[in-house]
Amino acid sequence: MRMCTLKTIAVWRGVIAVSLFIVMSFAVNSAMSAQGIDPDADEVLKAMSAYLGETKRFSMNVDIDLEIVTQNGQKLQLSSFATAVIERPTKLYVHRQGMMADTEIIYDGKTLTLNGKNLKIYHQTEVSGTIDDAIRAYEFETGLSAPGADLLFADRYAILTSEVASGVYIGTAYVNGVECHHLAFRKANVDWQLWVQTGETPLPMKYVITSKWHTDAPQYEIRFRDWNRSPEVPKAQFTFTAPQDARQLDTIPVNEIGEFTVEESQ
Repeated sequence: MRMCTLKTIAVWRGVIAVSLFIVMSFAVNSAMSAQGIDPDADEVLKAMSAYLGETKRFSMNVDIDLEIVTQNGQKLQLSSFATAVIERPTKLYVHRQGMMADTEIIYDGKTLTLNGKNLKIYHQTEVSGTIDDAIRAYEFETGLSAPGADLLFADRYAILTSEVASGVYIGTAYVNGVECHHLAFRKANVDWQLWVQTGETPLPMKYVITSKWHTDAPQYEIRFRDWNRSPEVPKAQFTFTAPQDARQLDTIPVNEIGEFTVEESQ
């Protein structure tokens, strides 16, 4: 009888625990569905957005991993490195190097330059305005999205939360030895995650985008490091001088993985 009683009590405790979990989960999900993003995740995202907005000049280094899926279903990860210098509101410099890439994006507030250094080609277009305008012009000129550039827009909070169906605060984790808040968001076609440094400097440290529309759900991962909020920027940083052996193109063709190419222009 005693063993039967203990088992019965254990079963009922389990039922009660599961019931409480379901009730609590329903309450949390109902609260989230009203706003889309839970308050903790929203607070961190807003703090990060405000902090970057107040930083008028900064530089950082970036490690990028792009997953591609071959025709036979094998996933490959293409790694590259980039360095960026931003001087709000009108100046931008990005240099990216990878297996095939050695490219520069330069904007001085008037002209956007796309420079394929290793290919000895470049393209320029007049873009009067801000860094926001330069990013949109880059996407228009290349036909490519610039996912990491989401964090460079003047109103990055609005850009990041546009069409977000839900957002949750996962907890704290470590990226490159730095303690971070881990946030996760969902859209119709993509999921994205963001790791933001804890404390008084809420800088983004890692950004992952998962393409749900693709059967194999490839990811685009960016790791930020070496943040400098007061870099010494030479005057020539945002000025492009074409090398003598470089060709100016009316457009910059890109290949299937988004790299500048000369195949279509030859």
